[in-house]
Parts: sequence; structure tokens; C-alpha cells
Amino acid sequence: MRLAKMLLGVLVLALVVALYFAIVLNWNYAKGDNAGWVQKLSQKGWICKTWEGELALVSLPGSTPEKFLFTIHDDAVAAQVTAVMGKRVSLAYVQKVGLPTSCFGETRNYVTGVVVQEEIPLAPGVIVPRPPTAPASVAASAP
Repeated sequence: MRLAKMLLGVLVLALVVALYFAIVLNWNYAKGDNAGWVQKLSQKGWICKTWEGELALVSLPGSTPEKFLFTIHDDAVAAQVTAVMGKRVSLAYVQKVGLPTSCFGETRNYVTGVVVQEEIPLAPGVIVPRPPTAPASVAASAP
């Protein structure tokens, strides 16, 4: 009888923990987009590997950039971010709170997508277009 109560207690505890993780992993505290330049992206972790990165946010030209720290779980999204490093991008992210260990990532911000920004907005109605990329030069034929 005593063993049955102990097993029931362990089972109830396991169900409560599983329910907690199910809620925390599927519920987003916030979601949004941040624009800037990805300046760092690396895969980290001893057992649970995640992609950790930094996005330099610049509100006005000449101002000191802020850093937006983020985590990526999906290798396909990490490959997309790696492909556009050095370009101005907009990262779509969700923010999760309540995850108890760093096994889920070092930050609360989980990037879900990336879009290259073609124009740089300075203020409402003021946009600096990105310079067009120069076409590859064609080798001149020998005389």
C-alpha cells in the first residue's frame, strides 16, 4: 500500500512537470521582429546544441548599436541566417519565459525566420535605398 502511494506521487509529479514543459514550450510571451546586421552566429552546447547569435541594432546612422541576443533551434533557419550575414536583415522571433535550463538556449528570444531588408528606414517617410549590386564584370576579349 505504501509503495503504491509513492508510485502514484511520482507519477503525479512527472505529469505536472510534463504539463509545465508542454505549456512553456508552446506558449509565447511575446513575438516580433528586429532589424539590423547579424554580427555573430555560433553553435553552442555540451549536450543540447543551439545556435546563439547577436544582431546589431542601429536606430540612426552614427549612433551606438545595441545588441539583440537570440537563439535558433532549427538548423534550416540557422543556415538562412548564415547565408545573409553582412546584409541588413529582419529577424522574426518569439520570446519564451520559464524555461528552467540553458539546454533550451542561452536567451529567451528564439528566431523563427529571416528576411533581407532592401531599404533602410531612417524616420517615417524617409528611406535610404540600398545601393544596387554591381553586375559581375565581363572579361574583356583579347585584341
